Amino acid sequence: MIIDCAVYREGHRTEGPDDFSDALEQARASGGFVWIGLHEPTADEFDLVSQEFGLHPLAVEDALKAHQRPKLEVYDDSLFMVLKPVAYEPHSDTVSTGEVMIFLGDAFVVTVRHGEGSPLNAVQSRLEHEPELLGKGPTSVVYAIADAAVDHYLDVATELQTDLEELEAEVFSPDAAGTRHTASRVYTFKRQILEFRRATGPLTQPVARLMGAGASGAAVPFVSEKARPFFRDVHDHLTRVNESVESLDRLVSDILSAHLAQVSVRQNDDMRKISAWAAMAAVPTMLAGIYGMNFEHMPELRWEWSYPAVILAMAVLEVLLYRLFKQRGWM
Repeated sequence: MIIDCAVYREGHRTEGPDDFSDALEQARASGGFVWIGLHEPTADEFDLVSQEFGLHPLAVEDALKAHQRPKLEVYDDSLFMVLKPVAYEPHSDTVSTGEVMIFLGDAFVVTVRHGEGSPLNAVQSRLEHEPELLGKGPTSVVYAIADAAVDHYLDVATELQTDLEELEAEVFSPDAAGTRHTASRVYTFKRQILEFRRATGPLTQPVARLMGAGASGAAVPFVSEKARPFFRDVHDHLTRVNESVESLDRLVSDILSAHLAQVSVRQNDDMRKISAWAAMAAVPTMLAGIYGMNFEHMPELRWEWSYPAVILAMAVLEVLLYRLFKQRGWM
């Protein structure tokens, strides 16, 4: 559905007319721009917008289908950019992503939102309270959306770091029962970091192009030269986010390896204990087996103290074995 349609002139909002083409003509005549916001539009709803603003059909198809990776594509009459805002639920250790598609033209911005966790409401409110920034044209909207999304990445990375420290403390806890399901939790946490990485990693190249550091070195059309320092700031924050994600991913892998090593050590300890008890049980079994054989001519069969002597021998051997295994840490 169409959420909002407004014309901005000199950094201030004026309500746009019902007809999109009239709004675009007014914006161009006054040196302003049109900002149209849509949320999960249908094909018929978006067809009206795409026809009025001359949006490329391939970009329109991507905007309708969603499930795109972050990217920046240049068409004849507009830019098309995809960002993936991220939300983190610490109670369930779940990272969820939405999508924001941005069409940028000479005098218009069309934003299409899919899913939750979008920063658009906060961005619009912020821009309308900063007319100096909003007066820089439609590029300011792209910058504000990218800046809000990347800043929230930093918040999510901090929350993930906090939860990972708690998980690390659980893994290295001396309480073995507390780590019974730790491997599953660590693996789930790693999957969430991978989901986070899919949102932050591919965004580096589009932001680099917007700040004028692309592979070709050519300026991106529809992006003001004065806006490049702003995108450099976004790129710097995004670099910090990607470094944090890399660090989190390595740390999770190390924690998982440490946990598996701990499980292996505990299993070896258990096997040593089982082996020690089995060895102690084998001694009386062996003696009882020897003296339980039905032979007539055996030593000490007629001796009055033979039974107590055998029992005493079993007890002495058991004590000696117990002390030996205890000294070696097997019991």
